[in-house]
Amino acid sequence: MTSASTLTVPPLTDESAATVFPFLDHEKVNISTGARSGLTIIVAVHSTKLGPALGGCRVWSYSGWGEALADALRLSRGMTSKNALAGLKLGGGKSVIVLEPGQQLTGELRRNAFLDLGDAVEALGGAYLTAEDVGTTAADMAVVSELTEHAVGLPADKGGLGDPGAYTARGVYSALRETLRRTHGSTDPKGRKITIVGLGHVGSALAERLAAEGAVLTLSDINEAKRELASGLGADWVAPADAHRVPADVFMPAGVGGMLSPQVIDELEVAAVVGPANNQLAQSDGAEQLAARGILYAPDYLVNAGGVLYLGAEGDTIDERIARIDAIGDTLSRVFDEAEARGITTVVAADNLVNELLGK
Repeated sequence: MTSASTLTVPPLTDESAATVFPFLDHEKVNISTGARSGLTIIVAVHSTKLGPALGGCRVWSYSGWGEALADALRLSRGMTSKNALAGLKLGGGKSVIVLEPGQQLTGELRRNAFLDLGDAVEALGGAYLTAEDVGTTAADMAVVSELTEHAVGLPADKGGLGDPGAYTARGVYSALRETLRRTHGSTDPKGRKITIVGLGHVGSALAERLAAEGAVLTLSDINEAKRELASGLGADWVAPADAHRVPADVFMPAGVGGMLSPQVIDELEVAAVVGPANNQLAQSDGAEQLAARGILYAPDYLVNAGGVLYLGAEGDTIDERIARIDAIGDTLSRVFDEAEARGITTVVAADNLVNELLGK
Protein backbone atom coordinates (compact mmCIF):
# COMPACT_ATOMS: atom_id res chain seq x y z
CA MET A 1 0.00 0.00 0.00
CA THR A 2 1.33 3.43 -0.88
CA SER A 3 0.82 6.70 0.93
CA ALA A 4 -2.10 8.92 0.04
CA SER A 5 0.10 11.74 -1.15
CA THR A 6 3.82 12.29 -1.39
CA LEU A 7 6.10 15.24 -1.99
CA THR A 8 9.74 14.53 -2.76
CA VAL A 9 12.19 17.41 -2.52
CA PRO A 10 15.38 16.76 -4.59
CA PRO A 11 18.77 18.36 -3.83
CA LEU A 12 18.59 22.15 -4.06
CA THR A 13 19.85 23.66 -7.24
CA ASP A 14 18.17 27.06 -7.50
CA GLU A 15 18.61 30.20 -5.47
CA SER A 16 14.94 30.69 -4.63
CA ALA A 17 14.65 27.28 -2.97
CA ALA A 18 17.81 27.96 -0.99
CA THR A 19 16.20 31.13 0.31
CA VAL A 20 13.18 29.22 1.59
CA PHE A 21 15.26 26.34 3.02
CA PRO A 22 18.70 27.84 3.66
CA PHE A 23 19.77 24.80 5.71
CA LEU A 24 18.52 22.12 3.30
CA ASP A 25 21.60 20.28 2.03
CA HIS A 26 19.93 16.88 2.02
CA GLU A 27 19.92 14.24 -0.69
CA LYS A 28 16.20 13.62 -0.37
CA VAL A 29 13.23 14.65 1.76
CA ASN A 30 9.96 12.72 1.52
CA ILE A 31 6.76 14.14 3.04
CA SER A 32 3.71 11.91 2.91
CA THR A 33 0.23 11.53 4.33
CA GLY A 34 -0.18 8.04 5.72
CA ALA A 35 -2.90 6.14 3.86
CA ARG A 36 -4.06 4.37 7.02
CA SER A 37 -3.40 6.90 9.78
CA GLY A 38 -3.83 10.19 7.93
CA LEU A 39 -0.75 11.47 9.78
CA THR A 40 2.05 13.44 8.17
CA ILE A 41 5.24 11.39 7.94
CA ILE A 42 8.57 12.97 7.04
CA VAL A 43 11.69 11.04 6.05
CA ALA A 44 14.84 13.11 5.61
CA VAL A 45 17.92 11.52 4.04
CA HIS A 46 20.86 13.84 4.60
CA SER A 47 23.74 11.76 3.26
CA THR A 48 24.42 8.27 1.95
CA LYS A 49 28.06 8.92 1.11
CA LEU A 50 29.32 6.43 3.68
CA GLY A 51 26.39 4.03 3.33
CA PRO A 52 22.63 3.79 3.91
CA ALA A 53 21.27 6.62 6.05
CA LEU A 54 20.55 5.34 9.57
CA GLY A 55 18.44 7.35 11.99
CA GLY A 56 15.48 6.75 14.26
CA CYS A 57 11.83 7.72 13.96
CA ARG A 58 10.61 10.44 16.30
CA VAL A 59 6.94 10.74 17.32
CA TRP A 60 6.27 14.29 18.47
CA SER A 61 3.66 17.02 18.60
CA TYR A 62 4.32 20.05 16.42
CA SER A 63 2.47 23.25 15.68
CA GLY A 64 2.60 22.38 11.99
CA TRP A 65 4.40 20.25 9.43
CA GLY A 66 6.88 23.05 8.75
CA GLU A 67 8.17 22.87 12.31
CA ALA A 68 8.33 19.08 12.02
CA LEU A 69 10.26 19.37 8.75
CA ALA A 70 12.82 21.66 10.34
CA ASP A 71 13.26 19.13 13.16
CA ALA A 72 13.73 16.25 10.72
CA LEU A 73 16.30 18.23 8.73
CA ARG A 74 18.33 19.13 11.82
CA LEU A 75 18.17 15.62 13.25
CA SER A 76 19.13 13.89 10.01
CA ARG A 77 22.12 16.17 9.51
CA GLY A 78 23.18 15.36 13.04
CA MET A 79 22.95 11.65 12.26
CA THR A 80 25.42 12.04 9.39
CA SER A 81 27.90 13.54 11.85
CA LYS A 82 27.11 10.97 14.54
CA ASN A 83 27.52 7.95 12.28
CA ALA A 84 30.69 9.30 10.69
CA LEU A 85 32.33 10.07 14.04
CA ALA A 86 31.32 6.62 15.27
CA GLY A 87 33.28 5.08 12.40
CA LEU A 88 30.23 3.42 10.87
CA LYS A 89 29.74 2.80 7.16
CA LEU A 90 26.41 4.57 7.39
CA GLY A 91 25.00 7.91 6.36
CA GLY A 92 22.51 10.09 8.21
CA GLY A 93 18.75 10.22 8.10
CA LYS A 94 15.72 10.70 10.31
CA SER A 95 11.97 10.22 10.20
CA VAL A 96 9.22 12.03 12.04
CA ILE A 97 5.59 11.08 12.64
CA VAL A 98 3.81 14.38 13.19
CA LEU A 99 1.16 14.69 15.90
CA GLU A 100 -0.99 17.71 16.63
CA PRO A 101 -0.58 19.30 20.07
CA GLY A 102 -2.22 17.05 22.63
CA GLN A 103 -2.78 14.18 20.20
CA GLN A 104 -1.98 10.68 21.50
CA LEU A 105 -0.70 7.84 19.34
CA THR A 106 -2.40 4.77 20.79
CA GLY A 107 -4.24 1.61 19.77
CA GLU A 108 -5.10 1.11 16.11
CA LEU A 109 -3.90 4.59 15.19
CA ARG A 110 -0.42 3.75 16.48
CA ARG A 111 -0.22 0.51 14.53
CA ASN A 112 -1.47 2.24 11.38
CA ALA A 113 1.08 5.04 11.79
CA PHE A 114 3.98 2.61 11.89
CA LEU A 115 2.62 0.63 8.96
CA ASP A 116 2.54 3.94 7.08
CA LEU A 117 6.13 4.56 8.15
CA GLY A 118 6.96 1.15 6.73
CA ASP A 119 5.56 2.27 3.38
CA ALA A 120 7.59 5.48 3.46
CA VAL A 121 10.81 3.66 4.35
CA GLU A 122 10.30 0.94 1.75
CA ALA A 123 9.67 3.56 -0.94
CA LEU A 124 13.27 4.74 -0.52
CA GLY A 125 14.60 1.34 -1.56
CA GLY A 126 17.14 0.88 1.22
CA ALA A 127 18.57 4.41 1.20
CA TYR A 128 17.20 4.89 4.71
CA LEU A 129 17.21 2.58 7.75
CA THR A 130 14.82 3.49 10.54
CA ALA A 131 15.09 2.70 14.25
CA GLU A 132 13.80 3.86 17.62
CA ASP A 133 13.89 7.44 18.80
CA VAL A 134 11.85 9.66 21.09
CA GLY A 135 8.31 8.30 21.34
CA THR A 136 9.02 4.97 19.64
CA THR A 137 9.83 1.46 20.84
CA ALA A 138 11.28 -1.81 19.62
CA ALA A 139 7.69 -3.08 19.28
CA ASP A 140 6.94 -0.19 16.90
CA MET A 141 9.93 -1.19 14.79
CA ALA A 142 8.49 -4.70 14.59
CA VAL A 143 5.36 -3.21 13.03
CA VAL A 144 7.46 -1.24 10.55
CA SER A 145 9.31 -4.44 9.64
CA GLU A 146 6.06 -6.00 8.44
CA LEU A 147 6.34 -3.81 5.34
CA THR A 148 10.08 -3.24 4.95
CA GLU A 149 13.31 -4.96 5.86
CA HIS A 150 14.95 -1.58 6.39
CA ALA A 151 14.24 -1.30 10.13
CA VAL A 152 16.65 -2.04 12.99
CA GLY A 153 16.28 -2.28 16.74
CA LEU A 154 13.52 -4.88 16.63
CA PRO A 155 12.70 -6.82 19.82
CA ALA A 156 15.00 -9.73 20.58
CA ASP A 157 12.15 -12.20 20.08
CA LYS A 158 11.78 -10.85 16.53
CA GLY A 159 15.44 -11.41 15.77
CA GLY A 160 16.53 -7.85 16.59
CA LEU A 161 18.90 -6.25 19.08
CA GLY A 162 16.21 -4.61 21.19
CA ASP A 163 16.22 -1.19 22.86
CA PRO A 164 19.61 0.55 22.43
CA GLY A 165 19.01 3.02 25.28
CA ALA A 166 21.37 1.33 27.73
CA TYR A 167 24.16 1.49 25.15
CA THR A 168 23.49 5.16 24.44
CA ALA A 169 23.86 5.76 28.19
CA ARG A 170 27.09 3.78 28.23
CA GLY A 171 28.56 5.98 25.51
CA VAL A 172 27.50 9.14 27.34
CA TYR A 173 29.22 7.82 30.45
CA SER A 174 32.44 7.36 28.47
CA ALA A 175 32.18 10.96 27.25
CA LEU A 176 31.44 12.20 30.76
CA ARG A 177 34.57 10.58 32.15
CA GLU A 178 36.75 12.22 29.49
CA THR A 179 35.06 15.56 30.11
CA LEU A 180 35.66 15.27 33.87
CA ARG A 181 39.30 14.45 33.19
CA ARG A 182 39.63 17.69 31.25
CA THR A 183 37.80 19.88 33.74
CA HIS A 184 38.71 18.29 37.08
CA GLY A 185 41.79 16.14 36.46
CA SER A 186 40.06 12.86 37.27
CA THR A 187 37.56 10.65 35.46
CA ASP A 188 35.92 9.58 38.72
CA PRO A 189 32.38 10.99 39.11
CA LYS A 190 32.40 10.38 42.89
CA GLY A 191 31.55 13.60 44.71
CA ARG A 192 30.97 15.53 41.49
CA LYS A 193 27.83 17.65 41.30
CA ILE A 194 25.91 16.61 38.20
CA THR A 195 22.54 17.87 36.97
CA ILE A 196 20.55 15.64 34.61
CA VAL A 197 17.54 17.15 32.83
CA GLY A 198 15.34 14.50 31.20
CA LEU A 199 14.79 11.09 32.77
CA GLY A 200 13.77 8.85 29.92
CA HIS A 201 15.53 5.54 29.35
CA VAL A 202 18.94 7.12 28.83
CA GLY A 203 18.74 9.84 31.47
CA SER A 204 17.43 7.39 34.07
CA ALA A 205 20.18 4.86 33.29
CA LEU A 206 22.81 7.57 33.70
CA ALA A 207 21.28 8.74 36.97
CA GLU A 208 21.27 5.23 38.40
CA ARG A 209 24.87 4.56 37.41
CA LEU A 210 26.18 7.89 38.64
CA ALA A 211 24.31 7.62 41.95
CA ALA A 212 25.84 4.19 42.50
CA GLU A 213 29.29 5.73 41.90
CA GLY A 214 28.79 8.50 44.44
CA ALA A 215 27.94 11.49 42.28
CA VAL A 216 25.90 14.26 43.90
CA LEU A 217 22.86 14.44 41.64
CA THR A 218 20.20 17.00 40.85
CA LEU A 219 17.48 15.54 38.64
CA SER A 220 14.68 17.11 36.61
CA ASP A 221 11.96 16.07 34.20
CA ILE A 222 8.66 17.45 32.92
CA ASN A 223 7.06 14.25 34.26
CA GLU A 224 6.50 14.79 37.98
CA ALA A 225 6.28 11.02 38.47
CA LYS A 226 10.06 10.92 37.98
CA ARG A 227 10.41 12.47 41.45
CA GLU A 228 10.16 8.92 42.74
CA LEU A 229 13.37 8.00 40.93
CA ALA A 230 15.14 11.03 42.37
CA SER A 231 13.97 10.16 45.87
CA GLY A 232 15.09 6.55 45.52
CA LEU A 233 18.56 7.65 44.40
CA GLY A 234 18.93 10.27 47.11
CA ALA A 235 19.06 13.02 44.51
CA ASP A 236 17.72 16.55 44.70
CA TRP A 237 14.74 17.44 42.51
CA VAL A 238 14.24 20.71 40.65
CA ALA A 239 11.78 22.00 38.06
CA PRO A 240 13.10 21.86 34.46
CA ALA A 241 12.93 25.64 34.10
CA ASP A 242 15.31 26.06 37.06
CA ALA A 243 17.65 23.10 36.57
CA HIS A 244 20.31 25.03 34.65
CA ARG A 245 20.63 27.53 37.50
CA VAL A 246 21.76 24.89 39.99
CA PRO A 247 25.54 25.23 40.54
CA ALA A 248 27.18 22.00 39.37
CA ASP A 249 30.30 20.52 37.84
CA VAL A 250 28.45 19.11 34.85
CA PHE A 251 25.10 19.87 33.22
CA MET A 252 23.62 16.94 31.28
CA PRO A 253 20.78 17.71 28.81
CA ALA A 254 18.95 14.40 28.35
CA GLY A 255 15.54 15.48 27.05
CA VAL A 256 14.38 17.15 23.85
CA GLY A 257 16.56 19.46 21.78
CA GLY A 258 17.08 23.20 21.95
CA MET A 259 17.63 23.26 25.70
CA LEU A 260 20.72 25.44 25.51
CA SER A 261 19.23 28.79 24.58
CA PRO A 262 21.29 31.99 24.88
CA GLN A 263 19.60 32.79 28.19
CA VAL A 264 20.19 29.29 29.59
CA ILE A 265 23.85 29.38 28.58
CA ASP A 266 24.24 32.79 30.16
CA GLU A 267 22.78 31.50 33.43
CA LEU A 268 24.66 28.19 33.63
CA GLU A 269 26.93 27.75 36.65
CA VAL A 270 28.89 24.69 35.52
CA ALA A 271 32.29 23.69 34.22
CA ALA A 272 31.01 21.51 31.39
CA VAL A 273 28.00 20.39 29.38
CA VAL A 274 27.83 16.77 28.23
CA GLY A 275 24.62 14.85 27.65
CA PRO A 276 22.61 12.60 25.32
CA ALA A 277 19.95 15.01 24.02
CA ASN A 278 20.04 15.73 20.28
CA ASN A 279 20.36 19.30 18.97
CA GLN A 280 21.11 20.79 22.36
CA LEU A 281 22.16 24.20 21.03
CA ALA A 282 19.12 26.37 20.34
CA GLN A 283 21.16 28.71 18.14
CA SER A 284 24.11 28.09 15.85
CA ASP A 285 26.40 30.34 17.90
CA GLY A 286 25.72 28.46 21.13
CA ALA A 287 29.12 26.76 21.07
CA GLU A 288 30.84 30.14 20.84
CA GLN A 289 28.79 31.44 23.77
CA LEU A 290 29.68 28.42 25.88
CA ALA A 291 33.37 28.75 25.04
CA ALA A 292 33.31 32.46 25.88
CA ARG A 293 31.98 31.58 29.33
CA GLY A 294 34.70 28.97 29.83
CA ILE A 295 32.24 26.06 29.75
CA LEU A 296 33.58 22.93 28.04
CA TYR A 297 31.02 21.54 25.60
CA ALA A 298 30.98 17.94 24.42
CA PRO A 299 29.17 17.88 21.03
CA ASP A 300 25.93 15.90 21.40
CA TYR A 301 26.20 14.00 18.11
CA LEU A 302 29.46 12.46 19.33
CA VAL A 303 28.39 11.92 22.93
CA ASN A 304 25.13 10.07 22.16
CA ALA A 305 26.44 7.71 19.48
CA GLY A 306 26.34 4.58 21.66
CA GLY A 307 22.91 3.54 20.43
CA VAL A 308 23.80 3.67 16.73
CA LEU A 309 27.09 1.92 17.43
CA TYR A 310 25.12 -0.88 19.06
CA LEU A 311 22.58 -1.11 16.22
CA GLY A 312 24.70 -0.18 13.23
CA ALA A 313 28.09 -1.89 13.66
CA GLU A 314 27.13 -4.67 11.28
CA GLY A 315 29.43 -7.68 11.46
CA ASP A 316 30.82 -6.80 14.89
CA THR A 317 30.26 -9.03 17.89
CA ILE A 318 28.52 -7.56 20.94
CA ASP A 319 31.88 -7.28 22.69
CA GLU A 320 33.32 -5.41 19.71
CA ARG A 321 30.33 -3.06 19.67
CA ILE A 322 30.75 -2.35 23.37
CA ALA A 323 34.45 -1.64 22.84
CA ARG A 324 33.51 0.92 20.17
CA ILE A 325 31.01 2.51 22.54
CA ASP A 326 33.55 2.73 25.34
CA ALA A 327 35.95 4.45 22.91
CA ILE A 328 33.61 7.45 22.47
CA GLY A 329 35.63 9.19 25.16
CA ASP A 330 38.79 8.66 23.10
CA THR A 331 37.21 10.34 20.07
CA LEU A 332 36.00 13.17 22.28
CA SER A 333 39.55 13.57 23.60
CA ARG A 334 40.73 14.06 20.03
CA VAL A 335 38.07 16.73 19.50
CA PHE A 336 39.02 18.51 22.73
CA ASP A 337 42.70 18.45 21.73
CA GLU A 338 41.94 19.86 18.27
CA ALA A 339 39.76 22.63 19.67
CA GLU A 340 42.38 23.67 22.20
CA ALA A 341 45.30 23.52 19.78
CA ARG A 342 43.57 25.57 17.09
CA GLY A 343 41.58 27.95 19.28
CA ILE A 344 38.25 26.81 17.84
CA THR A 345 35.06 25.52 19.44
CA THR A 346 34.58 21.84 20.08
CA VAL A 347 31.70 21.86 17.59
CA VAL A 348 33.93 23.23 14.82
CA ALA A 349 36.58 20.66 15.74
CA ALA A 350 34.04 17.85 15.59
CA ASP A 351 32.63 19.13 12.29
CA ASN A 352 36.13 19.30 10.83
CA LEU A 353 36.64 15.66 11.76
CA VAL A 354 33.30 14.76 10.15
CA ASN A 355 34.29 16.56 6.92
CA GLU A 356 37.60 14.71 6.96
CA LEU A 357 35.80 11.38 7.28
CA LEU A 358 33.39 12.34 4.49
CA GLY A 359 36.26 13.37 2.23
CA LYS A 360 35.19 17.01 2.05
